[in-house]
Amino acid sequence: MHKNIPAADIAISKTGYISKLRDVYDTRRLPPGIGLSKSGVNRKDLNDWWLGRCIPASRLGLDAALLSIGLSSPVLLLEKGFGLSLSDQYWLKPKNSGLLWENVNFFQNGFSEDMGDILFGHEPQNPGGVDLISPDNTSDGWLKKRWIIADGKRYLMKGGSGVYKQEPFNEVIASRLMRRLNIRHVEYELAANKKEPFCLCENFITPDTELIPAWRIVKTLKQPNSRNLRDHFLMCCEKLGVPGVETALNKMLTVDYIIANEDRHLNNFGCVRNSDTLEWLGLVPVFDSGTSLWYNTQRVGENTESKPFRKTHGEQIKLVTDLGWFNIDLLNGFKNEIIEIFSESEEVDEKRRALIAQSVTERAEEIAMRAHADI
Repeated sequence: MHKNIPAADIAISKTGYISKLRDVYDTRRLPPGIGLSKSGVNRKDLNDWWLGRCIPASRLGLDAALLSIGLSSPVLLLEKGFGLSLSDQYWLKPKNSGLLWENVNFFQNGFSEDMGDILFGHEPQNPGGVDLISPDNTSDGWLKKRWIIADGKRYLMKGGSGVYKQEPFNEVIASRLMRRLNIRHVEYELAANKKEPFCLCENFITPDTELIPAWRIVKTLKQPNSRNLRDHFLMCCEKLGVPGVETALNKMLTVDYIIANEDRHLNNFGCVRNSDTLEWLGLVPVFDSGTSLWYNTQRVGENTESKPFRKTHGEQIKLVTDLGWFNIDLLNGFKNEIIEIFSESEEVDEKRRALIAQSVTERAEEIAMRAHADI
């Protein structure tokens, strides 16, 4: 289902996969990137999309969580919560159930915190048994995370990893950087927690919008061998009618260069569309920038890997076609702001804070030099 519009009639196997595609009712309402031909819809593509909704096997603490609820695979969690997500409006409606999207979606209805508790290594608080109707069943990424409701709003709570547990602080620093540069972004704030650091961000998707990840968008057209991935993504967006993508992409890649983001893969950016009219609204506000700022190494300032279009930041920044918007004066005092944010961390010492702040400053100055050379 796409909201209350039937998209296809499918069967789910005991192992959690789409075993049968009985009928297709509305191809426009299928997830973007599903292959269509004269013979029908490509079931493998549909399964790839379905499996892409489940918690990745790399998630910290997942094995223990699955063991505690007696499931062998994260894909089995999908059906438990009707396949619902807080990123889009797709879901499974059991046949003859009479359920409506308005009654089950997580944007307008409450959800169980049991799965979030389990993923965080806690005992569920539900005395009646584990309730698995939760958006945590469809959350992406390898870091420890969960959805919560506070003051009627949906927030994603994310933790850190490794020795430094930097990722929550990195998210806050990245959002402060983009706030200064007037770049559309998701705002992150640190969450008070005595045991380990976390950050919170409010869900930027609403009941009337949905996030379509870049990995689905690049599948809407066949990519010729002669076309690089960045150009192919832009070509797909142009074909779909997504406005303003190249400008927004330039800004996202520039931020990733400044903060040395190592993991801007095709599932943590994409485009937003209206879930009712299917009108494309633009590139998503920048989010999920935690795997940056040399988060897992002592060698602060050294070159790191990059994604998604080039393997190094030095090569990827060359894909940015316009830096006329970049104004380094907006970053006056940002070096001290970075140090101040990291002062909340027990794992990042004074020396490391200063090194990171200096490295970010130098990379921003490199961008300013590039911008000046382009004039």
